[in-house]
Amino acid sequence: MCGIAGLLNLDGAPVSPAVLTRMTDAIAHRGPDGQGHWIEGNVGIGHRRLAIIDLSPAGHQPMVSADHRYVLSYNGEIYNFRELRAELEAEGYWFRSQCDSEVVLNAVAAWGTKALLRFNGMFAFALYDRKERKLLLARDRYGIKPLYIWQGNGQLAFGSEQKAITAMPNFSGRLDRRAMLEYFTFQNIFTDRTFIEDVHLLPAGHYATIDLGRERPQLTRTQYWDFHFVEPENPASDQEYREELDRLFRQAVNRQLITDVELGSYLSGGMDSGSISAIAAQSFPYLKTFTCGFDLSSASGIELAFDERSKAEAMSYHFKTEHYEMVLKAGDMERVMPRLAAHLEEPRVGQSYPNFYAAQLASKFVKVVLSGAGGDELFGGYPWRYYRAVNNASFEDYVDKYYVFWQRLVSNSELKQLFSPIWADVDDVWTRDIFRDVFRQHDDKLNRPEDYINHSLYFECKTFMHGLLVVEDKLSMAHSLESRVPFLDNDLVDFAMSCPVHLKLNNLKEVVRIDENEAGRNQTFFRKTRDGKQILRDVMANIIPEEVTKAEKQGFSAPDESWFKGDSIDFVRRTLFAPDARIYQLLDRDSVQKLVNQHLAGEQNRRLLIWSLLNVEEWLQQMSELDTGSAPSTTEAEPSRTFASAGAGAS
Repeated sequence: MCGIAGLLNLDGAPVSPAVLTRMTDAIAHRGPDGQGHWIEGNVGIGHRRLAIIDLSPAGHQPMVSADHRYVLSYNGEIYNFRELRAELEAEGYWFRSQCDSEVVLNAVAAWGTKALLRFNGMFAFALYDRKERKLLLARDRYGIKPLYIWQGNGQLAFGSEQKAITAMPNFSGRLDRRAMLEYFTFQNIFTDRTFIEDVHLLPAGHYATIDLGRERPQLTRTQYWDFHFVEPENPASDQEYREELDRLFRQAVNRQLITDVELGSYLSGGMDSGSISAIAAQSFPYLKTFTCGFDLSSASGIELAFDERSKAEAMSYHFKTEHYEMVLKAGDMERVMPRLAAHLEEPRVGQSYPNFYAAQLASKFVKVVLSGAGGDELFGGYPWRYYRAVNNASFEDYVDKYYVFWQRLVSNSELKQLFSPIWADVDDVWTRDIFRDVFRQHDDKLNRPEDYINHSLYFECKTFMHGLLVVEDKLSMAHSLESRVPFLDNDLVDFAMSCPVHLKLNNLKEVVRIDENEAGRNQTFFRKTRDGKQILRDVMANIIPEEVTKAEKQGFSAPDESWFKGDSIDFVRRTLFAPDARIYQLLDRDSVQKLVNQHLAGEQNRRLLIWSLLNVEEWLQQMSELDTGSAPSTTEAEPSRTFASAGAGAS
């Protein structure tokens, strides 16, 4: 797990070593164990190393192939690298190290981009072919590891984080208002946009190439993999599916235990992290596990169940793990916001500051941590979402219903007024079209409720899960911590995509019978939260306590609905009601404060919107400070960055 960065001067000018060093310095937190730079004329490739497998200097990057043709800068872990290495050795390739980086290097040299489909793991890398003068940029099939690309001023730059790009001394950026509109619709960004114009996130399951031998080099993107959830035509027996999941899940966890450093696991108290910890603990005696809980003294309502420490402690006792926990209070959100915003670079789904603290806790004891990300999206962990879009007149009817549901922050009716200060710049953006476009690769003929459920699972893997993975990467690497996600093992994902819906969801048949015109009847199913992941619950029932396998679904979330109205109310008012708040360069002040007051008065739960407003305000403030070079660094040892035009386009 590392950080990569690079620069191409498309006009042929030589790359400056100082500029490339500046780019890798900006992501030093991703790789404190070493750095490297490789420059040849107008091509520069940099690397920051977090040593996990083969800690020796043989794993140093950028790595050059034995024949000196290829140069690699790689971030990630390939868990089947030993099997691939054996194949490559049989083909005549030899290895100087024991690390997976060299396997990636030789695999692409041997098999080209077909190698991407053979990698079982997480990765983002740059590989330069010196003979053909071609650069390959690639990202893993699920989007576990990010890769940002920017083109401008006759240059192409890339990096594991936007910081690597914005650190360039000649970089000039403008706020992408369209991305901001997208975010305030979905609390996420479904396209490849970022908050910075012309900085794009290479989509998951894609690679990009550029041929420097051409007179006018152009970057081209190619999709090499996509999710495809489908109901099997001739399914096996339910018991056979359960047995296969048991085998594949154990295999997935054990594959990801390969490491030459200390490894632990998150243990939230729920099914996903509990299942992973249970299997890992069988191979790692006294496995270290980590939980973040919440002070609920000022919480109320459903938030009184948000602290899962007691369940986590019970599982730790059951699995005999070495367990560590911390308790978050309302003030911890305000305290961490500057560092959080700097590392996130832009907000994505959810209220992510508890994840920051969880990673901080784990990093004090281990260098690798196992995470339960992906379990919900693959096995139907959010039934109340899918049930809303089961009965449909057509596919477009389904899109309309689901689009309305996924307006997480403000509705379409509120959006235009909210963005009225800049509406002329974004009035041609139809967020319904952005939503509909997610399905362009999965738009099969839909005949059954199961087909619509599978479309919903596809949508969540492409959008919600991807947003969570981006957050997971940024916040773990903020602490030089490698986060691994066993649910996103290739074989396990393939199984999940072809697993019958009735094995994931308990009450689909009952929901299908609901007449949506009968008020109130469907609300039970929309609130019932133990229907999902039935097959995983069944498989894990033998090793996880019943109070976990039969518990209602509980996300990892702080009691912010209560805190925003109570302990954190001064922070909310001080930030969002300030006369000089920068967010009002974009949003209508009266509209924002009306929505915030609805929450403070207890009229409507606007916790997600308030969190997003706080986060964006902090981001805008930091961008302004970067313009003057006075922004605080994200870690004490990290150098400050520069951003040539942070506030441009926002006034």
